[in-house]
Amino acid sequence: MLRRVKQSSPFTIIIRLFIGLILLIFIFNIYSRGILEHQQNLNPQFPSLHPSRFQPLAGEKLLQEAPNNNNTNNNSLYSCVKPTSKYIQQAFNGGDRYITVRSNGGLNQMRTGIADMVAVARIMNATLVIPELDKRSFWQDKSIFSDIFDEDYFIDSLKRDVRIIKKLPQELVSIPRARKHFTSWGGLGYYEEMTKLWEDYQVIHVAKSDSRLANNDLPLDIQRLRCRALYQALRFSPSIETLGKKLVDRLKSHGGRYISLHLRYEKDMLAFSGCTYGLSEAESEELRLLRENTNHWKIKKINSTEQRVGGLCPLTPKEVGIFLQALGYPPSTAVYIAAGEIYGGKVHLSELTSRFPNVLFKEMIATEEELRIYSNHASQTAALDYIISLESDVFIPTHSGNMARAVEGHRRFLGHRKTINPDRKGLVELFDKLENGQLMEGPSMQQLVQHLHEKSHRSQSLTHPSLIKKFHHY
Repeated sequence: MLRRVKQSSPFTIIIRLFIGLILLIFIFNIYSRGILEHQQNLNPQFPSLHPSRFQPLAGEKLLQEAPNNNNTNNNSLYSCVKPTSKYIQQAFNGGDRYITVRSNGGLNQMRTGIADMVAVARIMNATLVIPELDKRSFWQDKSIFSDIFDEDYFIDSLKRDVRIIKKLPQELVSIPRARKHFTSWGGLGYYEEMTKLWEDYQVIHVAKSDSRLANNDLPLDIQRLRCRALYQALRFSPSIETLGKKLVDRLKSHGGRYISLHLRYEKDMLAFSGCTYGLSEAESEELRLLRENTNHWKIKKINSTEQRVGGLCPLTPKEVGIFLQALGYPPSTAVYIAAGEIYGGKVHLSELTSRFPNVLFKEMIATEEELRIYSNHASQTAALDYIISLESDVFIPTHSGNMARAVEGHRRFLGHRKTINPDRKGLVELFDKLENGQLMEGPSMQQLVQHLHEKSHRSQSLTHPSLIKKFHHY
C-alpha cells in the first residue's frame, strides 16, 4: 500500500532555505577567516585591518585608568604589602650582629638592592647599617644615602621589621669582618646557611647589594617586606621630593597631560649594549673605545646588527617619534625626556622633535638655581626623573633597564598607572621596511604598529581611544 507523501507548504520551504543560507554564510566566514589569517602570517606587511578592531584586550581594562584610591568600593587590584599576623608575632631584634653593604649600580639598581638587603637582614636576624652608595659607576656620583633618600624616614618606617642604624658602632669599626658576595637568586635556605658566619664574625660586609630576591620562592612576608622597603620606606630626600612635585605641577600646568619618555639613548647605554644603528663611524668608534676601556663591562665585542634585530637596543629618537605617531598621539603632546644627556645632542634629538616639538627637559621647567645643587650628581637628578615619571599620565621606556622596571613596578603598585612597553623586536622589522621603502608612514604603518601591540602581552592598552582623545584636547 502506497503512503501519500505530505508536501511541504511554500512557507516551510522558504524557512528551510533561509536557515540553510545562514549556515552556509557562517561556514564561509569561518573558512575565509582561516585563509585570511594564514595569508597574514605569510605576508604580515599588508594585513587586512580596520581601526575599529583596535580595542583594549580583555585583560587591559584594569589598566585604562588609575583606580580612585579614595574609593573604598574599588574592587580592582590592590597593593599586597601588609604583613601577616604570623609575621608580626615573630621575634626580631637584630642583636649584636651587623650587616654593612656597598650598593652597586645606578639609582634604581641601588634602590632594588637596598630593598633586597633589608629582606636579607630580616632573614639573618641582623642589624642593617645604612648602605654606602656606589661612587664608581659610569656617572661617578659622590652622593651619600642621605643626599638621595630620607634617611630618618627609612629607619623609622621599617623599625617593626628590621633594626637599621646610621653607622656601625665605633668599637666594631676595626674588627675583622666576613666579606661576602651573596649569590644572586639565593633562596631562604641559602641565607639560613649564611647565618653560620655569625659563629665567627660579628659583622658581615656585603660587597654588592643586588641579591635579586624577586623570584626565589621566598616566604610571602619577606617579599612583602621588600615591597614595603622599595615603595614605601625608600622615600627620596625632602629637597628632591619638593622639587620633583613642583616640576610635576609645572608640567601639568604647561600642557595638562604629559608623557614621560625614558629615552635611554645615552652614551653609557649605547656603549654598554653595543648599539650603533644610525650613528656615524666616529660616534661608533667612540662608543667602542668606551666599552673597551671600562673594566667592569665584561663583553667587549658586540655585533650591533644582531643586538638591534634581537630587540636588545633602545629605540632611537627617530624610531620613538614614528612609534608615537603610529599610536595616534598628536604633535602637540607634551613629551618629558626622563634621561641623562642624549648622545649626539640636538642632531639625533631633532629626529624626535621634528614630529613632537613639545619635548621638554628638566632644564626647561626648572630654574638654574633650583638645579644647581644637583649638578654633577646624576643619581639625584635621576631621582627627579623618577618622580616625574611616576606621576606622568603615560610612561614609555625605550629600553627594559633598571629605571624602566622600577618605575613600571611602582606605577602598578600605586594603581596600575599606564605604561607602554614598545615591542622593540617587532618594531625593528617595521622600521627596516620603512628604511627599505617597502612601507610608508601613514595609515598602513599605524595599523601595523597597533596590530603588533594588540598581540603583545607586554602592551598595556596602547591604543585605547579615550587615552589618545585626552591628549588631543591639549
